Amino acid sequence: MLASKITNRLPRGFFHSPWLIIIVFSCLGFIGILNHAMWRDELNPWLIVRDSTSFTELVANIRYEGHPVLWYFSLAFLRQLADTPLVMQMFHLAIAIIAVTLFCLYSPFSQKQKILFTFGYFPFYEYLVISRNYAFSLLFIFAFCAAFPSRKKTYFYLATFLGLLANSSVYALFVSFSLFLTLLAEFCFNSQQRQQYLQQSNKYDLFLSLGIIIFSFLLSVYIITPPSDSYLHGGLDNGWVVQLDFRNLLKTTGRLFGSYLLIIPTRKRWLDLIVCGVVALLIAFLTLVKLSKKPFPFFFYSAGTSIILMFTYLRFSGMPRHFGHLYLVFIAALWLAKYYPDSNFLIQKVPFFNKFNQTAHKWHNIVFMVILSVQFCGGIYAFSRDLIIPFSAARETANYLQKSQLANEFIVASRDANMAALSGYLNRKLYYPELQKMGSYTLFKGSRQPVEQAEVLRQITVLLKNQPEKKKMLLILHKELKNSRNDLNIVPVKNFTRAWVDSERYYLYWVD
Repeated sequence: MLASKITNRLPRGFFHSPWLIIIVFSCLGFIGILNHAMWRDELNPWLIVRDSTSFTELVANIRYEGHPVLWYFSLAFLRQLADTPLVMQMFHLAIAIIAVTLFCLYSPFSQKQKILFTFGYFPFYEYLVISRNYAFSLLFIFAFCAAFPSRKKTYFYLATFLGLLANSSVYALFVSFSLFLTLLAEFCFNSQQRQQYLQQSNKYDLFLSLGIIIFSFLLSVYIITPPSDSYLHGGLDNGWVVQLDFRNLLKTTGRLFGSYLLIIPTRKRWLDLIVCGVVALLIAFLTLVKLSKKPFPFFFYSAGTSIILMFTYLRFSGMPRHFGHLYLVFIAALWLAKYYPDSNFLIQKVPFFNKFNQTAHKWHNIVFMVILSVQFCGGIYAFSRDLIIPFSAARETANYLQKSQLANEFIVASRDANMAALSGYLNRKLYYPELQKMGSYTLFKGSRQPVEQAEVLRQITVLLKNQPEKKKMLLILHKELKNSRNDLNIVPVKNFTRAWVDSERYYLYWVD
């Protein structure tokens, strides 16, 4: 009864309004992000910001991460407001909401397409619930697309968004560079756009915009270039692939398939690789045909997709959060295409092209709806799964330690890279055997040495002997303890194994 009264009082167009999508997304996002148990990749940047003793040390630490500075500088500002990771999650939620708002209000897609995209896997889960720098890609790509018409008078806004995008992540840098090349190509080859801009723009606008873009690119490249003692090179430990490898080529096209249809083919199965690769290339081909009457969006889609796939083949195959940028390039290219009239160049040169284009256009519309539907199902599934199964057991473990009044005990924790979430939730440092000292975040550099369980127990023995006032220590491992020592009494306390990430399940022991 009450619901029907409220419904009747709402404007008739409300349920067809983009604001309904935005409101529902915001409410569900708030629930999802508060329920989410953060893991090491989310809390390690927070700990770097929290425990770096100076600005110089902060920048030096960031360079080991393989990411540009924008996310870390944002966290440094947020920490001045509140010394809790919760503020990071609220900031991340705000980024996602603003990005979706821009998409719903300014993109040219239908209401149905906007719903399917908004609640798809990447906007509704990967770039919403998991608080990382990749949400900036969603925000600044959409901000660029929404502000694209402003280029007729000024490039300042687009340059600013490209600069921010370039300093968000490595993959965002690739997209930013592709968008910059598109603007450059349009300025050089579209005389109408060039003349209109030169007539209406400010005198120094072009030089200022170019300066912003060049400085942003140089800053990003400098920060993501790893120091000489970084042995994982920002998390990329596979080296460069310089020889022709057909399996790796199929694996790369499989990432394109995964970005569109969320299924990552198994590297070991040739049939999976071939089928997914063919389907991915067919989707790309249909997209290129659809964009063939729009030369500059065609150029952007080609450049952005090619650069990311080239990096995927040569350096790093990536995870969904990485190759999700291929999906964003796909959406952005279709968005930008709406700003351009059709070009008749190919129709005049190739007699049968117009009929072929119309057929491909129809098939692309079908494929596009299939992609959006698959993304929607993936988003609902991943979001619901996160509500039921904790992503990491760190929060549950930290809550147990605090309720049991064990949070202030001397804690030996290993492996350090899997303990950042625990350190973040406890808001304290732990003893890391890999560093042989107290620590919180992990940097993969020369001073850090991986250790086995036997070495962990040996260090505990030394600590107990050198600190006789400590009668016992709390040992936390991310794998069940398989070793023992005759001079140590080890008593299991509790295990926390309910987590989606299998490397963030925790095993607690008393050692004396």
